[in-house]
Amino acid sequence: MLYPPKSVATRYFLAICLFIFFSLPVLAQQQLQGKVVDSLGNPLSGVTIKDKSANASTITDANGTFTLPVRSNSTIIVSSVGYADKEVFVGSQTNIVITLSASTASLNEVVVTALGVRREKRNLTYSTQQLSGEEITKTREPNLVNAMAGKVAGVQITSSSGTAGASSRIVIRGNSSATGDNQALFVVDGVPINNDETGTGGGNAAGSGVNRVIDIDPSTIESINVLKGAAATALYGSSGARGVVLITTKSGALDKKPVFTVSSDLSFEKPLLPERQTTYAQGDRGVYINGEDQKASASWGPRMDTLKINGQPAKKYNPYDFFRTGVTSNSTISVAGGSNNSSYFVSYSYYDQKSIMPGNDFIRHSFFAKYNTKMGKIVNTTFQLGYSNSKQGRLPEGASNGPLFVLFGQPVSWNPYPVLDSNGNMRLYRYSRNAPLWTLDNMKNTGVVNRFLPVFTVNITPAKWLTITERLGADMYTEQNKYYENPQPAIGLNGKVVDNNTTFRQFNNDVIINAQQTFGRFNVNLLLGNNILSTYYQGINLTGNGLTIDEFYNTSAGGTITSSEYHSLQRKVGFYAQANIDYNRLLNLSLTGRYDGSSVLSKENNFYPYGSAAASFIFSELLKGSIGHTLSFGKIRFSAATVGNDAVGPYALNTPYVQAGRNTNAGYFLYPFQGQPGFLLSSTLGNLDLKNERLDEYEAGLELRLFKDRISFEGSYFYRKSHNGIIPGVSISNATGFSGTTVNTASIENKGVEVLLSAEPVRAKDFSWNLTFNFTKINNKVLALYPGITQLGRIIVGQPYNVFYGTRYQRTADGQLLIDANGLPVVGDQGIVGNATPDWLAGLENTLRYKQFTLSFFFDMKQGGDIENGVDSYGLFYGSSKQTENREPIVVPGISEVDNKQNTVAVDAQAYWQSRQYESIIQDGTYIKLRNVNLSYNVKPSALNKTPFKAASITLSGRNLWIYSPHFTGADPEVSSYGSGNAAQGIYAFSTPTARSFFVSLKLSF
Repeated sequence: MLYPPKSVATRYFLAICLFIFFSLPVLAQQQLQGKVVDSLGNPLSGVTIKDKSANASTITDANGTFTLPVRSNSTIIVSSVGYADKEVFVGSQTNIVITLSASTASLNEVVVTALGVRREKRNLTYSTQQLSGEEITKTREPNLVNAMAGKVAGVQITSSSGTAGASSRIVIRGNSSATGDNQALFVVDGVPINNDETGTGGGNAAGSGVNRVIDIDPSTIESINVLKGAAATALYGSSGARGVVLITTKSGALDKKPVFTVSSDLSFEKPLLPERQTTYAQGDRGVYINGEDQKASASWGPRMDTLKINGQPAKKYNPYDFFRTGVTSNSTISVAGGSNNSSYFVSYSYYDQKSIMPGNDFIRHSFFAKYNTKMGKIVNTTFQLGYSNSKQGRLPEGASNGPLFVLFGQPVSWNPYPVLDSNGNMRLYRYSRNAPLWTLDNMKNTGVVNRFLPVFTVNITPAKWLTITERLGADMYTEQNKYYENPQPAIGLNGKVVDNNTTFRQFNNDVIINAQQTFGRFNVNLLLGNNILSTYYQGINLTGNGLTIDEFYNTSAGGTITSSEYHSLQRKVGFYAQANIDYNRLLNLSLTGRYDGSSVLSKENNFYPYGSAAASFIFSELLKGSIGHTLSFGKIRFSAATVGNDAVGPYALNTPYVQAGRNTNAGYFLYPFQGQPGFLLSSTLGNLDLKNERLDEYEAGLELRLFKDRISFEGSYFYRKSHNGIIPGVSISNATGFSGTTVNTASIENKGVEVLLSAEPVRAKDFSWNLTFNFTKINNKVLALYPGITQLGRIIVGQPYNVFYGTRYQRTADGQLLIDANGLPVVGDQGIVGNATPDWLAGLENTLRYKQFTLSFFFDMKQGGDIENGVDSYGLFYGSSKQTENREPIVVPGISEVDNKQNTVAVDAQAYWQSRQYESIIQDGTYIKLRNVNLSYNVKPSALNKTPFKAASITLSGRNLWIYSPHFTGADPEVSSYGSGNAAQGIYAFSTPTARSFFVSLKLSF
């Protein structure tokens, strides 16, 4: 027998020993089975369980259970979005139940992203900002858009007026479309909804309308997440350029007894009014005019303290007595709970606002219900329904026949009572307008809206790493608007009735496949989906002109009846995919693609791709020692994306027939004539080559958390540029038979910086202080319109979006006014005199808690952003403005064109103020506003032990308590009197004033 040499045998023996040694851990592995639950015992799905000493990992299924091979005496790491990470020593256990606690900073840790997918914020590769439902409701705003004002970096919100139910505008990262929609897309629980401004067209009352997000009850909202950049919104493809506001509604909870919550708010409002002069009476050049047998709009009469009427000292009549104290009430009741397989949340609210403006009120009934249930082990369904019924009554605003145009210039010497003279005719101090008090009984605009928002969602989890979602949602509403005005022969009005009926239906369907797997140190998430969106709109208008029957407001009562109808149907289909790859919680890569098709575009252009690529590096994972303790989290991120703005409307490619009209001695009238209809081919030629607008964006960001999350910082820089902007009505050769067409040629750029800073300076047992500061600076420039065209209204190439253009004064080389021989400024040519875009925006909120008391106050700031003050324009000319109260001769500062020296020639005050040009009514809209203050007391739970209540609180609040606007002569520079449209921004013109409000609120749970 042969034996190996001793040295060889030794080597074999050592090899066998080493093999056994290194195999021991494998041989010692055991199968660990377990379940992960929350603090209430509810199973948690999608939780990651990882062996700390190996690469093995898994995730829990829909029932919260898992199986993982682990080494004996090992430790596992359990982590889930929204919950604090937990390390568990396994030892020799083979079955375990693990309870996770909600993260103390869950709102900062988990966010809802595109399509309603929840993701851990640390892994995001783009900028978002989330607001809790509590932050929204404590503003006491009925309109969600106003509730967000000043709180989100990169977002500008502008309320149109103080009218109850008035529209508001929300723009994310600047205006990017020359003529299309620039406002953010709203999505409720994964379903896009309509936020158009309605109630403004077809002969309705002038002024702002209502933006339809007001139909959503804020008390039903769990959170709002704002997706700002193109990388964040790329999954929305052709609707992503404007940014997205994601609304997540409240839900019930499993295995929870019913909890009823009742709340009631009551508030009182006082108008914030522009100052006016009360020293001088109606008249001209110091001569009194009584407004009865002599009429005038001017208040350039004698001093009131020297004026006698019928031998008696003249009385002063305050025009602002027209306004009233506003009263608002809001009552809500809700119930939430669930069994072991289902949960529910049901809410009803009643909102009733009687504004400071007589004839203006807004009432809203809101109902919301959500029911979630498990069907077996792999199917989960959710059905929810939102319904609202709202009614708004208002009078015309702006430079119209409504009350405010006359009221703001009404002389203090004129008594508005009685409303009618002895012959039953309307009394007024001037010609050509309606008396404010007369309008209250003779004009009215009423809008009634019924809206339904149903959503049905099915989640199927055939495997713990795979979820298939089917979501079907709809947005349906009808709006009935009725406007009437009685005849007023004194100013040539024959009276009219207008009926506008609108029907809107939008259906949205998503099928989403979401897979997640862990491969060693890589965590991979893959999402695939398909979307179908169908939108139908119909508008019908009936107008009856020439009313002859008193108080019979029916269109059939008109001497002339005209009608029109518009309807459209469009469909969009999209295919999308997203891959998110996380390496060792250190590096993240996100790739998104979407391929959209639209029925409104030609076959050659109706499909178009969008996409994004983004990455982040969490460098704090590499920091050790004292630096790691100081900097608890640090991340840099970069992204590039291209998204769209579907600004091409239905049938925009066609050349339609339009209703013809005829010129007569009595005016211009539309057909039909003598029973014969008449239509002409539109003079605007359709363009079959139109495309959707496109937006390219690059973004870089830095996120930091310091001192155990006591301080957090998020900063972003972005550059975005739009292409293929829609320009309508571009002139073409008349030889074609048409006067113009629509083209894709505009381009606009926005670049800016966003900063969000949060801090907790004090954290103690009974006292804490939290503050949040946000800052936004955006530089905007119009790059191109169309070859040969450099100006389109307020949009001018090379300038910011929406400048003010008009008559200006001549100036010297160093900017001083040039003064003529009469002492008046020299009028120059037309040019740019202002810019509606602010230099920067900021918001600062402080929250202080002491035991059961909480005090919070929020400052909103805007630097720059000019305003066209139409109220002051009228007041300066007619002598009602506060600036005209000093009527001594005026020496206008400037350089005389006569001798090039400082002007010394005095000019009569009335002559000076009545010579003012357009430039002089453009005012700097800078402001600092104490927007909200809240003081609340939460009753200790122990004090409620012997009562039926589980929680109780009382809150005192105030809104618009202080406004500092040093350069604006109105009361509140946050205005847009003609609504939320592009061209209306920065215009203040006789709209309902903003109000200062005081609230008391009571909330009980049982």
